[in-house]
Amino acid sequence: MTYDDKYKSGSPEPQHNVIMEGRERLTVTGVEDVDSFDEDAVAVATVRGKLVIRGEGLRLEKLSLDTGEIIACGRVDSMEYAGEDAPESGGLFSRLFR
Repeated sequence: MTYDDKYKSGSPEPQHNVIMEGRERLTVTGVEDVDSFDEDAVAVATVRGKLVIRGEGLRLEKLSLDTGEIIACGRVDSMEYAGEDAPESGGLFSRLFR
């Protein structure tokens, strides 16, 4: 089920916010699941698509799927959304023969 399918029915849209404090503390709301995390990357499923946070020394200070909120601390270098509509990157051969 896509984000649009889930919320076209008239249900209130869940809040999704990303708040960065000095590249060292990141609060994300609207989190549905945590796909993976380690010191270098945190991947979460949000109501607006998959969000990958990259950096160094990352740790989850708070994780509450009940409220849909995470707080990640450490040095944040980048954040990237990869939604269901994002094009596939393809395999090795597709990259070789572009």
